[in-house]
Amino acid sequence: MQKEGKVVPLAAAIDRGARTPLPCLPVLLLQVRDKAALQLRQALQVLFDNADDTLFEMADKAYERCDQNLYFEAMRDLRLKRKSIERGFLDTFYDTFARIGQLDPLARLGDSGVRNKAQLERAAAVEGMVARVLSRDGFALQQLSLRLQALLDRPLHEQHNPLGPAALCGYFLDAGYNLGVGLRVKLILLKLFERYVLRDADLIYGEANQLLAAAGVLPELQPAPRRRAEDRGMSARRGPASLGQAVGADAAGQALFASLQTLLAPARGQFAPRLQAATSAQPVSTADLLRLLTHLQHYVPASHEADDFELGQHLEQLLLRVSVRSGTRRRIAVADEDMINLVGLLFAYIQNDDNLPLSLRALIARLHIPLLKVALLDKGLFSRASHPARRLLNEIAGAAIGWECGGEGLRDNLHLRVERTVQRLLNEFAEDASLFAELLDDFLAFNQDERRRNELLEQRTRDAEEGRARALQARQQVQQVLNQRLRGRVLPQVVVQMLVQAWSQVLLLAWLKQGEASQAWRDALDTLDTLLASISPPHEPQALLLQVPGLLKSLRDGLASVALDSQATREFFQQLEQLHLRACAGNALLPVSDDQSLAEVLVAEDIVLAIAEEPACAPLHFADGQAVALRQVQRMRIGTWVEVFDEDEPLRCKLVARIDSSDRLVFANRTGMKVREWNGASLAQALHRGEVRALDDGLLFERALEVVLDGLRQGQAL
Repeated sequence: MQKEGKVVPLAAAIDRGARTPLPCLPVLLLQVRDKAALQLRQALQVLFDNADDTLFEMADKAYERCDQNLYFEAMRDLRLKRKSIERGFLDTFYDTFARIGQLDPLARLGDSGVRNKAQLERAAAVEGMVARVLSRDGFALQQLSLRLQALLDRPLHEQHNPLGPAALCGYFLDAGYNLGVGLRVKLILLKLFERYVLRDADLIYGEANQLLAAAGVLPELQPAPRRRAEDRGMSARRGPASLGQAVGADAAGQALFASLQTLLAPARGQFAPRLQAATSAQPVSTADLLRLLTHLQHYVPASHEADDFELGQHLEQLLLRVSVRSGTRRRIAVADEDMINLVGLLFAYIQNDDNLPLSLRALIARLHIPLLKVALLDKGLFSRASHPARRLLNEIAGAAIGWECGGEGLRDNLHLRVERTVQRLLNEFAEDASLFAELLDDFLAFNQDERRRNELLEQRTRDAEEGRARALQARQQVQQVLNQRLRGRVLPQVVVQMLVQAWSQVLLLAWLKQGEASQAWRDALDTLDTLLASISPPHEPQALLLQVPGLLKSLRDGLASVALDSQATREFFQQLEQLHLRACAGNALLPVSDDQSLAEVLVAEDIVLAIAEEPACAPLHFADGQAVALRQVQRMRIGTWVEVFDEDEPLRCKLVARIDSSDRLVFANRTGMKVREWNGASLAQALHRGEVRALDDGLLFERALEVVLDGLRQGQAL
């Protein structure tokens, strides 16, 4: 009989927070649960990574703006609620496991109440997903149910299995119950759940069965056939051609490196071990050095521990071991040492380059050994800008320059892709050029999708800001028109209110839609002037009677175009009728009205329309000493990255729009969301004070090589 226990993994305890203690379960069952939870967590992360891309593609293809907004809102909701959905999924999973055999995990899917159309469609989608998993992996699930029944020593129906496909769907539906998206988006998410979670259900069932069988739970059951084993085993790899054979000897690279060796002579011993000082030591061949580096490559620590890894010290230890085993003191050849020093200087620059986010520098630092091996095998790395290893480094640095140095957004899609790329190089790269080319192709394809999505979001931000600037310009024009005609005059309060609150919208609409030179704009101004003239006593009744029908029609059409409330429109025309009568008869001949809105008021102050957002930055007076910063602002191109230090964590953003009409520069983060705006003078002042700094987003390898060579030349000149 299995030992009983209350073992709860630390990660699970953190995820679930303060929860009701689990009942006693066999330790072996807890191991099955925790292994499955880890696999499900990873699958959910892949699901949400791809959900963002899928919804973006659907928004990109949507013809209707309302559909686009639906998908973009869904993307935003998923980003905000992703963690809570993952946590809710695992919470329900743990709860169901805690009550295994006592609780039907399918009960939530089988409610017998009246269902609406959305519930019926969702239920039909789930039934289809479950049927496909059972037809594919039903044998392995049946074996798992039998083993769990034997382990628990009580009956366990398949529908009570907490790892069944319908149960997994139920956890997902429960976790996303309050997501707030429409049925179409929910069905899309269910399809993604099938593709990225249920697709690998056979792995969950297979590992659980293997764990239970190894512990002696029904080991006599025949294992289920492994599904898609050949597909998983057949990755598109190229033949094991060496890097040198793949690209050939690069004469230009050899010549460049030979010219650099004189400059590198003073740096000898800086990165490579100092054992070569012994004249009797024999140099190890480049092939042997590559094997030593490949050995070290598998021990490169994680990014947060990279500072503790000194390549020179580890190489020295390995050379000592080789010397002891061979009985002969060994050293590194001079040419290889120069290459080690050159690559070491490049990576020293990269690790101190504050144009790169700190997390990116830590990741690139892990590529020191793979890039060194490439350089030892192919000097063309330094002479060919198209070299796959060089391009991969540049592409990663260029794509990730917008990473923020902290915060929860760190491990996003791009960060995970760069991590996987780095880890694959550390795990698999020996001397095969095709791996760099393959990873470059994969990263370029991935980054193209990322860039296209971000560019679309940036364009939406740009359009919104240009629309805002145009609305602000229209507002200023309408304010000027109203102030010219109203300020300083004594007018009925009802007319002033209507002109400021309603007719200003008519003027704005005409200016925005058709422009200042349009007939609609001139007609709206004529109606305004006619209205003011019609209420000014004394007035000839006959002339007024001729004017009123056309005036009333123009007013009605204009107010209807801005959807003014019908009750408010009716009341205004009733009051306007009283004003016209008063204009014809003269104030003294009409009885005093109790209607306060007919009272006259003096328009003493400028009219300010509260219909557009003010610029976030008021114009600043240009201060002395900021000329250089102002020229820098004027030279900034669209796409320039800056780093802002006005909060606890630095913020990286890039220039996405210049609004010349209002002198505004709009900056967005890497995802295209607007985060800052300045006018030219205020940005120059921020640059001058060090509150903002422009980032150099040039090619990383070229920038590093240029700085290193300049430093070597200056060192030789001293």
